[in-house]
Amino acid sequence: MAKKLIIANWKMHFTVGEASLFLHKLQEKVASFRDVETVLCPSMLTLQSLSLQVDRRKFKLGAQNCYYRDEGAFTGEVSATQLRGLVDYILVGHSERRNTFCEDNKTIALKVQAILRNGMRPVLCVGETAQERVEGETEHVLHAQIVAGLSNVTSEEISSVVIAYEPVWAIGTGRYDKADDAALAIKSIRRHIEAMYGKKAAQEVRILYGGSVDSGDAGSYLVAYGIDGLLIGNNSLKAEVVSDIVKRAHELQNV
Repeated sequence: MAKKLIIANWKMHFTVGEASLFLHKLQEKVASFRDVETVLCPSMLTLQSLSLQVDRRKFKLGAQNCYYRDEGAFTGEVSATQLRGLVDYILVGHSERRNTFCEDNKTIALKVQAILRNGMRPVLCVGETAQERVEGETEHVLHAQIVAGLSNVTSEEISSVVIAYEPVWAIGTGRYDKADDAALAIKSIRRHIEAMYGKKAAQEVRILYGGSVDSGDAGSYLVAYGIDGLLIGNNSLKAEVVSDIVKRAHELQNV
């Protein structure tokens, strides 16, 4: 059975000192399981120091973003090349990057390509807004974001890509998608991948759910058909919640 993948996105929280203290707390509380892979995505500022502190038997590190050029005169940016050796995963196309920072599908596709080129795993985030959901556009939105985001990905590279389905209306709002509905959206994502890369790739690519997940409802998503793990946002700032979700993922792998 494939490992469940739990990714904790700390977003723009914690100073360097606070991040170190929180990681220490996580390392005390979160257990290590062979059938669960846990990834921490702190802010860019804290990655270097945390890479020296992290217990790599328990956690891998991820970045929340990157630039698609390897180097150059791009003031304020951090490239995938510069992150190589620090992280194993990089989030791409998170709804906050799409909506707040106006990243389009072309930019996201270039980032996916850059991450793969530098030997790391992109976590491509896709999902519909509340308005798009009301108008019945979920299927169309997912198709457009998947096709565009993977446009530079070869059939040999697709196994290194992780997809995260995060309905925008459920992020940080306290609202959530029912597990059965999330599973239907993820089934749709697999159909699009199958059309692009074949049935084997569609079955093997890891697809996560993200959207106001907490320790109380994590189990319902983890057992839903086709969901390979979770992308946790605000609740990843609570050590007890992260610990409970990782433990639950392990328990459900062994029922």
